Amino acid sequence: MYFRSILQSSFFLKIIFVVSLFILIFISSVSYKHTIALTESTELLVHSYKIQIQLDQVLSYIIDAETGQRGFIISRDTVFLQPYNSVREKVNKSFYLLNTLIADHRQQQYNLALLKHLINLRLVLLTNSLEKIYEIPINKNLLDKNLLKGKNVMELIRIQINKMIDLETVYLKKHQDKYEHEISFTPMFTLIFLLFSLMVFILSYIKINEDLLTLEKTNENFLITTESFKHAEEIGKFSSWRWNLDTNKFIFSDNQYRLLGCKPQSFEPSIENFLEFVHPNDRHIVVEGASQVSNNRHPSNAFFRIIRKDGELRYFKSIAQITDFHKKTILIGINSDITEEHLSNIALEEKNRELIQSNAELASFNHISSHDLQEPLRKIQTFISRISEKELVTMSETGKDYFAKIQTSVNRMRILIDDLLLFSRTNKTEKVFEKTDLNVLLESANQDLAHAIEEKKAFIQASQLPTLKVIPFQIQQLFINLIGNSLKYCKPDISPIIKIDCDKINANEYSIIKTDTHKKYYKISISDNGLGFEQKYAENIFILFHRLHHITEYPGTGIGLAICKKIVENHKGFIVAESKPNIGSTFTIFLPE
Repeated sequence: MYFRSILQSSFFLKIIFVVSLFILIFISSVSYKHTIALTESTELLVHSYKIQIQLDQVLSYIIDAETGQRGFIISRDTVFLQPYNSVREKVNKSFYLLNTLIADHRQQQYNLALLKHLINLRLVLLTNSLEKIYEIPINKNLLDKNLLKGKNVMELIRIQINKMIDLETVYLKKHQDKYEHEISFTPMFTLIFLLFSLMVFILSYIKINEDLLTLEKTNENFLITTESFKHAEEIGKFSSWRWNLDTNKFIFSDNQYRLLGCKPQSFEPSIENFLEFVHPNDRHIVVEGASQVSNNRHPSNAFFRIIRKDGELRYFKSIAQITDFHKKTILIGINSDITEEHLSNIALEEKNRELIQSNAELASFNHISSHDLQEPLRKIQTFISRISEKELVTMSETGKDYFAKIQTSVNRMRILIDDLLLFSRTNKTEKVFEKTDLNVLLESANQDLAHAIEEKKAFIQASQLPTLKVIPFQIQQLFINLIGNSLKYCKPDISPIIKIDCDKINANEYSIIKTDTHKKYYKISISDNGLGFEQKYAENIFILFHRLHHITEYPGTGIGLAICKKIVENHKGFIVAESKPNIGSTFTIFLPE
């Protein structure tokens, strides 16, 4: 996989290209060098042949001159002297050519000079022999001696010519060996060139084929993406557009036209044509936005109304961003039809206004509960106390019974109003968190409940609690309500045992904690040995005014546990209850670290 990724990398392909270029240059230079060597070898061969031919011609000229001399001696016919008469001119011409051919060979120049001396000597002997013939009487001994001497010189000439030819052959052999040595590498280089070319061709074919497959797949994905984006525009009720700020040319997507109630590409995309669909009172928004982009290159979001071709009013939101693409400044934007969202927001604002009004009415009700209702209640209690002091002894038993029920109802009304105020305070009081020792708050709660604890002969066992950032009076009220609940629902003639435990746990250990599962929580459990209740009511007991027992059995308003839940929620925590009838109950609180 790693090797394949390397083969597909552009850097590897660049390396292959550079290496291939250098190898081709190297092989071309070797081939050129071999061609030059072949040319030089051929020229040397021709050069040697030329020297050999000229030497053979010089020898032939001398032999012809000797033959002509013999013919003249025998026949006395001057026709035979023609080769002799022209021999010197021919020999000089050949020597001139030979001097040119061996200009770079010092040894051959020396040999040629010696050959020239011998030929001159031979020509002198030929001349002397002819002069002897014209003498009267002919001195035969001198003539024979001269002819013998000429024969010996002729042998020396042949030897010198053969020596020069042999030396030229040696030179030729050396160059030929050098050429054959160099040319011997040609098949190997040719094979390397062919193999390398084949390898480059195969790699190029593989890469081109992969690129074609990738291009085909990319085109396919591009078409799928384009079609998906078009459908996404239709589903999402938005459109895309581009504005080339350099050429002032626009491009609208097909859905831009559909959002305007037109057929795709039914008009030239431009600001002027688009403005025809913008509500007359909102056209300045589009114009000012376009001007800001043109002058400051700073796009801004815009909200405006559109009147579709069919006359329907729609609400549009436009967002855009400038980007530089291939040295072109392009503004890319999206227009969204947010009509339903806008109308929903209007409806939501109306609901909010109604809710604010309802909250104001509820606040007014709370004010009445906390002030206006308490005043007549206090008067009722005052008159009840006066009647109790002065008139109760004169009442009938029935009147006393009615009076006791009135007094009980007034007390219940007082408790209900106090609990409602406490619940309201839990909801509305400013939530100021302070780092507080929970052990101190628990001790304060126990002091508030001291009378009930002493009356019930309760035993409270508490482990060490942490120091947390909490709303102190609310956590104290939480302890008061939960401990008070255990004291209220204890078993008759059995002392209540209340245990308070605390552990530090991970959020992912408990399914009730539905927030960040990596967070730490403190688990505070308050258990008792009281009456308990059916587990199916574990969630209902936290509902406001919900009671499991009749008011005649256990007094209360059904607000205390609702207050507990509200306090725990104010601290971003959780509360849960577990219970078994006649066994006891456990209230577990999870507070974040």
